[in-house]
Amino acid sequence: MRAIQYEQFGDYDVLHPVDIPKPVLQSGQALVRMTVAGTHPLDNTVRRGKLPPGTVKPFPVTPGSVGVGTVEEPGGSDLAAGSRVMISGGRYGIAFDGTWADYIAADPSNLLPVGDEVGDTAAAALSAGAGYLTAYLALTELANFQPGQTVLAPGSGGAVGQGGVETARHLGASLAITTATTTAKAELSRAAGYEVIDLARESLRDGIARLTGGKGVDVVLDGVAGPITGQALGALARGGTLISIGYSAGMQTEINVTDLIWNAAQLRGFQFAMFTQEQINTTNARLLALVASKDITPLVDRVFPLEQAAEAQRHLIENGPFGRVLLSL
Repeated sequence: MRAIQYEQFGDYDVLHPVDIPKPVLQSGQALVRMTVAGTHPLDNTVRRGKLPPGTVKPFPVTPGSVGVGTVEEPGGSDLAAGSRVMISGGRYGIAFDGTWADYIAADPSNLLPVGDEVGDTAAAALSAGAGYLTAYLALTELANFQPGQTVLAPGSGGAVGQGGVETARHLGASLAITTATTTAKAELSRAAGYEVIDLARESLRDGIARLTGGKGVDVVLDGVAGPITGQALGALARGGTLISIGYSAGMQTEINVTDLIWNAAQLRGFQFAMFTQEQINTTNARLLALVASKDITPLVDRVFPLEQAAEAQRHLIENGPFGRVLLSL
């Protein structure tokens, strides 16, 4: 079968196509024939060797944490052969070989059925970057979000930015805001129906003050970090919560501690290890239903063939795409 692997940590050029045997199934595992795989900033972090020692499986590593495929051998699952499934949870591409391959050996608990009303590309776009799943769990489980509150999800082209806005609106936010670093991307965001602050024309704090009448936002879903974190903290309403999710703009920030003290604000970190597999599957099933009903629409920037996985990863990390970047198998 075809796969993408790397045999040492490094830049994009360590990724290379290989021809290897199908996975040998362990007890209870199912064999899934992948059709569309997603790319994720985490894939880049893992490949660069930025996780703690011992976290990543021995080389070679097949990347890819998410995607959609068809069950070929059900193993210990109750899924019928030919069932379409989405990878839901698990540590694929890290502790286990991942989805950037024709076939993957998967724990049945990480396989979620996909209905006929949702296509492979749409389901893969939902899972790529995990923005919708992250936003839903962060708002409902960590932020104590209530309908009528306001939400900021910076980074209009990214998974958390887009997923955060759409999920917040579905959950009843009175206002869901994102940001764009260029006017061109702000225009794309508005065309997609997002309330966006064009950071090329006004500061984050000024934009939030303008849109909220000076009150600030109740929740920030911060998948960007870098300078944005400190600025967003200062844009919180009294009693607001900032949930730190990712760091596409950098791992360091500066904060004014009075933004925490005077606003009685909260800072929380997010990671999927905080949630059970049942919570992840239940949430992904809800999100698939929302895709089917067109209440949310995950956007796709570009689909690359599997053999161009290195270029797909570079495009995701360096080019700031507006939507998800996928791999076709």
